[in-house]
Amino acid sequence: MSKKSDPSVPNLINEKNLSYAWAKAFLFAKQNSGTEISPLIISISGFDQSGAPTEDLRLRAALDKALSAKNRRSIENVAFTIFPQRLWQIAQGDRNALFRMYMDAYPRYVARNKSGNSRGLYFQRLITQGPESTQGNQLEWILSQFEARAGVRDSMFQASIFDPSRDHTSTAQLQFPCLQHVSFDRTKKGLVLNSFYATQKLFSKAYGNYLGLSQLGAFMAHEMGIQLARVNVFIGVEKLDEYPKSDPVYDPLVEIANEAVKESK
Repeated sequence: MSKKSDPSVPNLINEKNLSYAWAKAFLFAKQNSGTEISPLIISISGFDQSGAPTEDLRLRAALDKALSAKNRRSIENVAFTIFPQRLWQIAQGDRNALFRMYMDAYPRYVARNKSGNSRGLYFQRLITQGPESTQGNQLEWILSQFEARAGVRDSMFQASIFDPSRDHTSTAQLQFPCLQHVSFDRTKKGLVLNSFYATQKLFSKAYGNYLGLSQLGAFMAHEMGIQLARVNVFIGVEKLDEYPKSDPVYDPLVEIANEAVKESK
């Protein structure tokens, strides 16, 4: 990814390894002027038969260590806000059990972080603000339409997190929702998940977001009986976070990210 002089031209990172995609975005923000990339498109392929993304576990562990040092959420914790992978494993392929378990536990998730979760969580909004026919579950509605008939228009396969009635507010700092929308596109190579963020925090949230979206895509692909082929993430403004570029917490990440980028070539 090269430095763009025109801020209206997207910066594109196309990788077969989720960790390498994050590493390239991180190094770009760290090494160029300013602390933002705008706009940024992350495109990730490289999923196994179960839909799990290819990762560099050394880089992931180093980032988790840095996040812990700043008392920020772990990568897995951030990913869980988008898709509850642990509950899906417990549900053993029963999506109704997944939805039920999640909503039963949802009050506890909010209670654990009342300030951060009071406005909701991404997966909660995906399964509680859709058509009445599926009790507000947008994902269930998409899957029911996919299963019911062939030739259905792909524009049906989209779900919204942003709710103008709740989210158009003059509050100066709004932690949620940064992820606004997801859509699912059937292609000859498999399912493609597309997502849009108005803003995203690169250090504290981006890796977990990429992982959670990949897990959501794998779940939908599994229920559709197809493979997950790609996850595309469009970010209006990617921010390095509030820490200065000189913060020592970044130092080990720069070293490992550089090694990862070399391997990606």
